[in-house]
Amino acid sequence: MKKLLTLMLSMALILSLALTATAEVASMTLSAPTGAPALAVAVMAAENSESFTFLDASTIGAEFTKNEADFIIAPINAGAKLFKAGKSTYQLAAVVTWGNLYFASQREDFSEESLKGADIVLFGENTINASVVLAVLQEKGIVPGSVSYLAGAAETQAELLSNPEAIVVTADPAVTAAKIKKENVKTLSVEDMLAEAFGMEGYAQAGLFVRAETAAENPEDVAAYLAAVAEAAGKAETDVNAVAEAAVALEILPNAKVAAAAIPGCHIRFVPAAEAKADIERTAAFDLTQYGGEVPADAFYYESK
Repeated sequence: MKKLLTLMLSMALILSLALTATAEVASMTLSAPTGAPALAVAVMAAENSESFTFLDASTIGAEFTKNEADFIIAPINAGAKLFKAGKSTYQLAAVVTWGNLYFASQREDFSEESLKGADIVLFGENTINASVVLAVLQEKGIVPGSVSYLAGAAETQAELLSNPEAIVVTADPAVTAAKIKKENVKTLSVEDMLAEAFGMEGYAQAGLFVRAETAAENPEDVAAYLAAVAEAAGKAETDVNAVAEAAVALEILPNAKVAAAAIPGCHIRFVPAAEAKADIERTAAFDLTQYGGEVPADAFYYESK
């Protein structure tokens, strides 16, 4: 009887500690831009929406300087540049998206060959996305007739839909929505072209950052949180419908049809930062100015203690 009582007390203590840890993880906050990066945590956010904030991509830089959220999902180069400049203490914990860019057009003859001499509309001038696209074109010997820029993927999607002769670069989920609206929209994956040109399996695009104070004060909870994000991000491959439903519930994407079709093209994959260092440095090499002039220092990478 005494052994049974001891066992029951031990089990109760373990359960209590587990519940406490779960509560601590649930209380942590995360900010992310809407769109593809947010899909990595969509199933978590749908279950605990009060701890998640989804922002316009243009305001993500300000999240770093505010230094309030425990975690931030953001373009890796943006976090690296702020870290190097001493304007952020957030460390990169993991890469969560690996490129979601596409050349797209309604033109009947649209192909990789048709990019030569064409007027191409990109988005995000002086961003790592644009730098990757330009590097791919150069490496493959494709010289456009001209390159112009619009602000974002939504704007190039609008150009794609309104101009039957346009050739644009846009991104999932915008490109999937465009293909649903107009079946004659054709695409070329920038990531496939990147693999052909440089042998890279995507590029280190968006990452999960952890606040230095949070990491120092709650290392075990941070480790548990990272495991939860890894599980949530994994569902983008193992349970697309669950991620799609969560994305619609959170109004990240407009409907389940677009969401389910777009998620695979967003290339969501959780890779711990320390393991992705070589990929990050290869991505940075496309345009070091986007990273503050050099590859990120070792201190930029978070490793569980």
